[in-house]
Amino acid sequence: MLSPQWLDELRSRITLSSVIGRTTRLQKAGHEFKACCPFHNEKSPSFTVNDAKGFYHCFGCGAHGDVIRWMTDQRGLAFMDAVKELAAEAGMEVPASDPRAARQAEQRDSLHDVTKAAQDWFVAQLAGPEGARARDYLATRGFDAHTIQRFGFGYAPEARQALKSGLSQIPEDKLIEAGLRIAVEEREPYDRFRGRLMLPIEDPRGRVIGFGGRILDKSKTDAPKYLNSPDTPLFDKGRTLYNLHRAGPASRQTGRMIVVEGYMDVIALAAAGFAEAVAPLGTALTEHQLGLLWRMVETPILCFDGDAAGQRAAMRAISRALPLLKPAHSLRIVRLPPGLDPDDLIKQQGAPAMAALLDGARPLIDMLWEHERDALPLATPEDKAGLKARLLAHVETITDPDIRSLYRRELLERFSEHAFPRRESAGWRPAAPGRSPRGGDRAGGWRIAAPPPPVDATVRFVQRGAASQRDALAAAVLVGLARFPDRIAACAEALLRSDLPGSRHGALLDALLDAADLAQPLEFEAIGAIFAERGLALPSPADCGNIPYPFLRDGADRSRAGECLDAAIGLLVEGPALDAALARATEAADFDFDEQQRLRARRTELENRLKELMRA
Repeated sequence: MLSPQWLDELRSRITLSSVIGRTTRLQKAGHEFKACCPFHNEKSPSFTVNDAKGFYHCFGCGAHGDVIRWMTDQRGLAFMDAVKELAAEAGMEVPASDPRAARQAEQRDSLHDVTKAAQDWFVAQLAGPEGARARDYLATRGFDAHTIQRFGFGYAPEARQALKSGLSQIPEDKLIEAGLRIAVEEREPYDRFRGRLMLPIEDPRGRVIGFGGRILDKSKTDAPKYLNSPDTPLFDKGRTLYNLHRAGPASRQTGRMIVVEGYMDVIALAAAGFAEAVAPLGTALTEHQLGLLWRMVETPILCFDGDAAGQRAAMRAISRALPLLKPAHSLRIVRLPPGLDPDDLIKQQGAPAMAALLDGARPLIDMLWEHERDALPLATPEDKAGLKARLLAHVETITDPDIRSLYRRELLERFSEHAFPRRESAGWRPAAPGRSPRGGDRAGGWRIAAPPPPVDATVRFVQRGAASQRDALAAAVLVGLARFPDRIAACAEALLRSDLPGSRHGALLDALLDAADLAQPLEFEAIGAIFAERGLALPSPADCGNIPYPFLRDGADRSRAGECLDAAIGLLVEGPALDAALARATEAADFDFDEQQRLRARRTELENRLKELMRA
């Protein structure tokens, strides 16, 4: 049974407008918020939210309640499910209903007393004679007295038994259970933190649950620079974000949550005015930590160091986030200048420089693409195939089907643009006798390119350099795909490498690709309906050059029509690239007759293949 006092505490720790604002658009109106009521249809707002009083009320339909009532009435949750969800957000524990859970809760409460006593003792040591070196270090970081007091800096002396002596009233087993002492076989237990600048790690309610310590003696290379408490009944580093209890309320004001690598970065940002910063505790971001962030804001900003280790940490976070992505929830990434952490950047360039970087945070997909694109050279077809495989491997980890489909399409488009850049086709022109294609005499003489061979009238529509005829071929290909929608997915990558996306037919191509992404059987009539919904229409026979392609004729052999469509797509995609390469080979100062002939032979091969299939 939940006591009224406990429920009141829960309500006081939750900002009602932040919960309602996740699904209802609120507008500030004095000390309240207003909105169109989510419980009934209305055109003018009569729904109000009052954080100070902790209730919402609609003057139209009479809906009224607190944050728990909102979760049950608007979200449809059971009462206990609503309480558990809100308690998790507030960092509160739902009172145990069984004796074992009650004992565990009592155990945790007693450990809170231990960690609180240890924190008070560390703070006192910082102010004492032994804390001089720690105070000197804090002075070099530029932290003022307010920052030192706010974040609870302390000091752990060098002696192995100092904490035990200072907290002699606390049993040894409690100090060990809280992670403050280390027990070893056949030896006396000793203090975990020694000769370190200390920081308390707090839960979402602001209670001390663990500690982090920075070593001060640079000569101690055999000890870690930063040391955190081990996992205890209070502290689970994979489920904890440093500074969340301060950053959460600040994020509701700024709409932003910043994730940095360590707690010193968090404190440097807070001292510079960025109060909405948190940090994981020596591990890559976990699923639970991402969930905590997404409860605060939809797109947290990862701000890791600009060195290689920082970028690896960012990629680990991206890999961890991909399976968890959901509509409107993602990550943005800030790449700091190489060699700088947030504290360095602020000291060297000031808080405005940091603000500018945060404002320019990049989407997750941009960082994923750039990381894989730059990971290895792309000198060979095998290299390019490797890049494509890595990108698709990331895509397959995404659980949400809509996001997975959109990521696949976006990354394949970027891959095609990068691996097969579009080139403007150029018409062939012979060089004047005795002159090089670039002008000027060329010593020793040279061969003039032979004129292109005559083209059969059947394939004149694909004559090199004839933009209008390529446009007709593109129109025919789109109609063919609409008639054979089962081939769209297989041809998507090739089509994205063609001129189609940037042409007047780009909207039709988008509609076809979107239809393929629906992952359901499609018929010609369904494609036409999708076009009609977007105000589009299939090209007419005249748009297609009135060419009798088999894939445009009713009753044509389906297998042969499909082969002809593939040949047309091949010519549409490869033809302009061949034209451009032929032009470069012809105009090059070191004219390559053999290369010119090879390119022409490939162009003729594509044309003849299409011609043969059209005549069949």
